[in-house]
Amino acid sequence: MYLGSWLSRLCRGLSRPIGKTTQPTWGSLSRSLALSSQRIPELSSFVARTNTCGELRSSHLGQEVTLCGWIQYRRQNTFLVLRDWHGLVQVIIPQDESAASVRKILCEAPVESVVKVSGTVISRPPGQENPKMPTGEIEIKAKAAELLNACKKLPFEIKDFVKKTEALRLQYRYLDLRSFQMQYNLRLRSKMVMKMREYLCNLHGFVDIETPTLFKRTPGVARCYRDEGSRPDRQPEFTQIDIEMSFVDQAGIQHLTEGLLQYSWPDDKEPLVIPFPSMTFAEALATYGTDKPDTRFGMKIVDISDVFRNTEIRFLRDALAKPQGTIKAICVPEGAKYFKKEDIEFIKNFAAHHFSQEVLPIFLNAKRNWSSPFAKFIIEEERLELAKLMEIKEEDMILLTAGEHEKACSLLGKLRLECADLLETRGVVLRDPALFSFLWVVDFPLFLTKEGSPTELESAHHPFTAPHSSDIHLLYTEPEKVRGQHYDLVLNGTELGGGSIRIHDAQLQRYILETLLKEDVQLLSHLLQALDCGAPPHGGIALGLDRLVCLVTGVSSIRDVIAFPKSYRGHDLMSNAPDSVLPEELKPYHIQVSWPTDLEEEEKASATPSNHLNS
Repeated sequence: MYLGSWLSRLCRGLSRPIGKTTQPTWGSLSRSLALSSQRIPELSSFVARTNTCGELRSSHLGQEVTLCGWIQYRRQNTFLVLRDWHGLVQVIIPQDESAASVRKILCEAPVESVVKVSGTVISRPPGQENPKMPTGEIEIKAKAAELLNACKKLPFEIKDFVKKTEALRLQYRYLDLRSFQMQYNLRLRSKMVMKMREYLCNLHGFVDIETPTLFKRTPGVARCYRDEGSRPDRQPEFTQIDIEMSFVDQAGIQHLTEGLLQYSWPDDKEPLVIPFPSMTFAEALATYGTDKPDTRFGMKIVDISDVFRNTEIRFLRDALAKPQGTIKAICVPEGAKYFKKEDIEFIKNFAAHHFSQEVLPIFLNAKRNWSSPFAKFIIEEERLELAKLMEIKEEDMILLTAGEHEKACSLLGKLRLECADLLETRGVVLRDPALFSFLWVVDFPLFLTKEGSPTELESAHHPFTAPHSSDIHLLYTEPEKVRGQHYDLVLNGTELGGGSIRIHDAQLQRYILETLLKEDVQLLSHLLQALDCGAPPHGGIALGLDRLVCLVTGVSSIRDVIAFPKSYRGHDLMSNAPDSVLPEELKPYHIQVSWPTDLEEEEKASATPSNHLNS
């Protein structure tokens, strides 16, 4: 009877909205955490305290309470602030001789020590209330205290710890995890995961299966490992929500994913509106220059080839004469007003260095008078047509490039983001941080030509992606034109996840692997055998959990939403891992380690090109 009522109250509490906030602040975090503490009042029955530090209010006046937490702050040995993950509360240190032992503990315990305090809830003196603290109307008159664990002298002020370098935060991760921001991030992550499991398993009949990590080499398991450099949105190990379904089509998987995200979306964010918009890969590339566009702002790519079809400008004419040749441009709003000469030089150098491509800035400004290296060659008719096509306003800047379609779009797609960053550093708000702009990108090509070997093909997604039913006939004549049933989910310019409808016909899978991709089918014989034994039509999607929570919380790195992440170089700075293992310790596992020689390391380093875009 008690268990049933407890569970019902728990479920009601978890579904209760906690209000709306934007980017969490220390005050809003403590309020959110304090509200969370009120949802599960039975919590205190499991621990050595009667209440949490964030839940006491004027309604508790006169009550005898016992609190446990960390000493956050102490002033003149007259009061201290006690903290736990629920919030903060002020404790009055007794000054009378009869309470000398209590005063000694509370005055001598270093900051960040863990203490247990018992006392009476009293009102703060008139005029001394703190409206910024949810517990700001009351304080605790201490009667007893116990030092549970003293904190040694730290190499930094804990109040400034969140401002320290990421390396220091990772080294002292056990301290970092005490911060309100990390508490908020990890508890929000936990709640979202719980609601996802509830949505999938309880509401839609899914089975929760742990996929193995010790398995035959294969891409994509729930616990994943990357063999690439770490970036703010990547690290060596990460977590995916891997969903597999049978008897389903692409629309069904998209519908399920939208419902999953809407159901698990945090209560303190604006509710998600579904269905999410959709865009083809070709449209995304032509309009935004990328397959993961940030649709929170404009600056779309425009094809202006027709404007200069009869131009006298030689390099534009030469570009249009080549196969796939085109002229593209983006309009940077008020670029002439906000961009400096060094910004223009940066943009030009960026295009030359990363794309070996020229980009030309054009200004429609009374003072600059269309100033550009070739402005005098643009005739009046071309100027008027360009201004109309791109809806140019005074103070706007045009960035123009000419060349092969995909390369020109990719360059302008990168410059679009670089210009957005520059404008926002000058105070222009382009991307609302409180806006979550989801987008499906679909109809990817099934195959790409191998770099350096244009006669060979490789999978654009993975070799198990099913071709579009209407394109299957092209597999045997023009496979490079086949579209795959592959779909990506993008959020604010970040790829959140991707999936596909899989090939379930063993004969078709063998043809693609053996004939088109020139793969050794023996390596995947177990898969082909499984398909030959009555495998149903199936598909799925994998969502990056770390990236999702990172975007939802608004932090700059996925390491801020992972309890124990790896550093930029893949190290655990807290435990000093990876560490060496003696050969005799590896012997029972039949593992041998062969370390590269210094010469091999040098050859590898010299063969690896630098890529500043990925840094």
